[in-house]
Amino acid sequence: MTLSNIVSIEKVLLLMSEKLSYASAGVDINEGEAAVRSIKKIVEATSIDGVMSKIGGFGGLFDLSVLDMAEPVLVSSTDGVGTKAYLAGALGSYKTIGIDLVAMCVDDIAVLGARPLFLLDYLSVGKLDSNLALEIVGGIAEGAKAVGAALIGGEMAEHPGSMTDGHFDLGGFVVGVVEKSKILGSHLVRAGDSLVAIESPNLRSNGFSLARRALLGNAGDIDHGGNRDLFQTLVDAKPFDDGRTLGQILMEPSVLYSPILQELSKTIDIHAGAHITGGGIEGNLSRVLKDGERAIVKRDSWEIPPIFSLIQRSGAIDDDEMFRVFNMGVGMVLVIDHDQRKEAIATIELLGHRAYEIGSIESAAKGVELR
Repeated sequence: MTLSNIVSIEKVLLLMSEKLSYASAGVDINEGEAAVRSIKKIVEATSIDGVMSKIGGFGGLFDLSVLDMAEPVLVSSTDGVGTKAYLAGALGSYKTIGIDLVAMCVDDIAVLGARPLFLLDYLSVGKLDSNLALEIVGGIAEGAKAVGAALIGGEMAEHPGSMTDGHFDLGGFVVGVVEKSKILGSHLVRAGDSLVAIESPNLRSNGFSLARRALLGNAGDIDHGGNRDLFQTLVDAKPFDDGRTLGQILMEPSVLYSPILQELSKTIDIHAGAHITGGGIEGNLSRVLKDGERAIVKRDSWEIPPIFSLIQRSGAIDDDEMFRVFNMGVGMVLVIDHDQRKEAIATIELLGHRAYEIGSIESAAKGVELR
């Protein structure tokens, strides 16, 4: 294309267009500034020793010299909340999704023995609303405080045209620390160890694409031809005797396992942990096994929450697919010394969560076997 052609195109576009601004293109800088002001106090309330910066800077600062550790090792992870964010937008339910984000990030480093130091978040929306941002970031701050971490920074981005109003996507980043000599993992796992599971009463943030299709059908895609009235009827239904709607059940926040592991490690010899997210028990537990080690998991050793049975019946999903996609009521599996399994279960239950002995480690071909 020649320079004269480019100039001609610019002249045509100029004649066709109105006077533009960022706001007329769909991005409201003033609303963005209002959103930052609205979340400032709740973010600052998560501060812990070591935080050197305040919200609004170009980067978050953390002073590692406050750590009383001989050989501190930094541990990092990043994750999101998947299409649970889409459902949250469709329901207009934003209060708990931030807790889910914290759980997905910090529980990934908890299985290495690390405690979280600080988190950052990335929120992208179709149209920024300061109240929406306050609810979402408020949930992140609530989760951060619950695990003892600081929300040290983040980003809010407005994407007009690529996302519809009310919908958003959410990503998180965590940095934690563990003493080098106390790193957990496959190097500590041995035959004879027991598998102790901590309950997950819900889906957490995994498998929502399948869950939405099974429970809501095409009505779940309300931005792509779905029936809004049918969607509302389905999410307002009360499928169980506890009085909660389906929408409330699906938006229930994730269990935060990091504080449980931090407390448990004070008295229990934890060898490794598997955070059960996408891939289910088999896909995640296999990540902490060495060659020659096999995890034997007994399927009937824990109680599967009714939401999973409802999804399976509604979508005619076979057992193997359910266990590959969902946590099936087990959000964390710990590999511990066999002699401490009962003490571990008792301690977890004192912390307010149900726990189960679900199997053991055997000397055999590497893999996970669900019996």
